Amino acid sequence: MNEIPLHPANASLVLCPDGPILVRGDFDVVMPSGEPVPRQRKTVALCRCGASAIKPYCDGTHKMINFRTEPPDVQGRGTSGRPN
Repeated sequence: MNEIPLHPANASLVLCPDGPILVRGDFDVVMPSGEPVPRQRKTVALCRCGASAIKPYCDGTHKMINFRTEPPDVQGRGTSGRPN
């Protein structure tokens, strides 16, 4: 699906180990329906565990469900050996 952003984005992503994706900067969060998701801050935490009650944002539930991510090794591959 090719979509035109609501405005040009200039953002950075940080994948938090065992936690959310932090998105910082100028960007839009848009639901699959195309509806923009309101946000109040320049930095948001997006849920990666799938259990947040406030999706797409993180509510910290990943800590309660013991969500774990697979850290990449030095060659940029996960512990399964597949490229990330």
